Amino acid sequence: MSPARASYYTPREVSRHCTINDLWVSFLGRVYDLTPLAKEHRGDILLKPIIEAAGKDLSHWFNVKTGDIKTHIDPHTGCLKYCTPQGRFLHVPPSFPCSDWDTDFGRPWWRDPSYEVGILSSKTRILRVINTLTSQEQILEVCSEETIWEILARYLPYNAHAASYTWKYCGLPLNMEQTLEENGVQDEDEEFEELKIDCDSYTASLHLYFNDDLTEL
Repeated sequence: MSPARASYYTPREVSRHCTINDLWVSFLGRVYDLTPLAKEHRGDILLKPIIEAAGKDLSHWFNVKTGDIKTHIDPHTGCLKYCTPQGRFLHVPPSFPCSDWDTDFGRPWWRDPSYEVGILSSKTRILRVINTLTSQEQILEVCSEETIWEILARYLPYNAHAASYTWKYCGLPLNMEQTLEENGVQDEDEEFEELKIDCDSYTASLHLYFNDDLTEL
């Protein structure tokens, strides 16, 4: 059996997790749930920059090549130190020798895979999903990397029997194991932007045709 595929998330989905009791961030293309970290260190002043960044992308905190926090040379000491203009945060050592600095925390949180929950989509798309049986329409924001099955999962809150339908685009059945692009549903946003055409006026539509059963996922 092949390993489970990682979940993809839109920036909008990450942004909804923006409190100390539900704290997600993204950086370097990955999404992390830091809620357990916030719970463990509640009340610690070093948690403040992370709380303020809840729901946001923190890639600008990191060196893309090393995956570590960016560093710079301190002009006063000439020593290499972490660059934290937003304020020093958890697991970042102090600038100077300090007797109360505890290094016994294991991996720094940004290198701990236990916090990772999925992948941040590099490009999201807006779709119109039309149920031809009921004539109901739903607008979905999806990840361009997702298969049609994964898009179907996003649609389930609107129709628990979505798997009982044949999904089509321009009259042709979609391959549920493939992405929109692989199914020929081209992303034309860049072309529309160049032509100064409103992308929202040309949302791709997927049509659902009922198969006369009641499959429920």
